[in-house]
Amino acid sequence: MARSIADAGRVTLFPLLHTWPDVYGMVAYTTTGHFGDTAVMGYIPIPEVPDVSLLDVAARHLTVNADRAACASWALCTGWSARLVKKVGTLDLADTKWELEIDATTAPKEQVYGHNRLHVGRFSMPDDELMDRARTLLPALAG
Repeated sequence: MARSIADAGRVTLFPLLHTWPDVYGMVAYTTTGHFGDTAVMGYIPIPEVPDVSLLDVAARHLTVNADRAACASWALCTGWSARLVKKVGTLDLADTKWELEIDATTAPKEQVYGHNRLHVGRFSMPDDELMDRARTLLPALAG
């Protein structure tokens, strides 16, 4: 049985290249824990986009040292940067309930952007309208 966590807070949704050269998906970044010390990143399930392991995506983007801690650091940098530097297709939600079905939990070698730990997996929001909105961001980018 999969482990999951749920919380509420600021959620940033952004497109991410999953598989070169043209398979994109939507990813959510948020935080939980004491002062947001745990980052949460999850893929938004979209029927026409394969489920993805965000740590595998990180390993493919790293050119050297693709160990688990380096993959965690890459993912943390990607999520945090997506929040700060918004690109087309980014959606920032101020106070949103969310849930993550955890695929993996890992940690960088040292604190990255205030995060000591990272949960990755399948991300959802109980608000169906927000989930639909997140899913429609991706096809809108192609047009």
